[in-house]
Amino acid sequence: MHYTSQSLTFEEDKIYFIGLDGTEREVMMDWEDTLMSASAAYVTEAGGDILEIGFGMGISAGYIQSHSITSHTILENHPDIIPRALNWAKGNPKVTIITGSWFSLLPELDTYDGVFHDTYGDYDLNEFSSSLTGLVNTGGRVTWWNTRTSETNIHGIPDVTYDHHQITPPSNSYFNNTTYYLPKKQF
Repeated sequence: MHYTSQSLTFEEDKIYFIGLDGTEREVMMDWEDTLMSASAAYVTEAGGDILEIGFGMGISAGYIQSHSITSHTILENHPDIIPRALNWAKGNPKVTIITGSWFSLLPELDTYDGVFHDTYGDYDLNEFSSSLTGLVNTGGRVTWWNTRTSETNIHGIPDVTYDHHQITPPSNSYFNNTTYYLPKKQF
């Protein structure tokens, strides 16, 4: 069953669904706060136009807005999260929410000075690397949620540097390492 057809449960500290095996599958948790802050700080270093792929709990979106930027485009595909993203963006003329799969929306997108990719259950994840050339301005910065527990990336993007963050995540279904390797790629 595709992630977007899962019914999500929203709690103060997490978003999750119950998997086919009956276990809780976290989509996002608030322990990621410092990592979302660091990711937002990196992609907004040069200001300008920022693309955020995945809204989740809105943690990174809030941090992106705390920086001096021109615009903030957020792509979200989960029908349970979309209303929350739209409500969050009300009254902020810098924010545009676009609904749907980021990969199917590529032809409609502009180029950006910063891109942050953090999705769950993304069937098009293997297209991210090859899509960056058409999404990122020269000098633009890109980062993504990194599931790797070393200085490697699943996208095969060359010349990536990593900031190391010591963390103590609670037990969860998606990341249980004590070091997070924040990927940083400048074009």
